[in-house]
Amino acid sequence: MLRGRARRGQGGGHGDPLDADQERRVRAVLALGGVPQADLPDGVQQVRLRLLERAASGQEAPRDVSAWAAVVASHLAMDWHRAKRRQERLGERLAALRRPDPAVGEDSSVLSVAVARGLDELPDAQRQILVLRFYADLPVRGIAEELGIPEGTVKSRLHTAVRALRARLHEDEVV
Repeated sequence: MLRGRARRGQGGGHGDPLDADQERRVRAVLALGGVPQADLPDGVQQVRLRLLERAASGQEAPRDVSAWAAVVASHLAMDWHRAKRRQERLGERLAALRRPDPAVGEDSSVLSVAVARGLDELPDAQRQILVLRFYADLPVRGIAEELGIPEGTVKSRLHTAVRALRARLHEDEVV
């Protein structure tokens, strides 16, 4: 069963290039990266498309499809935030006229909302590494290899991101 799943996960055959576990992981990385629920299916499709394009171009299948897909998903989340920031800058003047909606997050736990806000405030590179390390459960070495950066850079960004998130949670008196 695992052998069949691995083949499917690496783009083999005519089936879906992502198995169900990989798709759930991609959705989670996107969600933790701040992509709204409504945009998650598009993000998953983007990861599938990139995996299929990779195979169609003759590139070798990723050594670990699940890790590769998680990294691609984290890049997509960063792209989503960049696009969101561009839209926010364009509508900045209108936003000043509106009042913030106090109902945001009423159904979520206080901690979940605080963590989500804290993640949103982190620089893209720190958020990406934090999500890959603690949600996608990639080791520091794996993150460094997938992102093409030194392990020390991963560790430094991870340390800085954890410290900033912890400070935010203390500031919000959540922990």
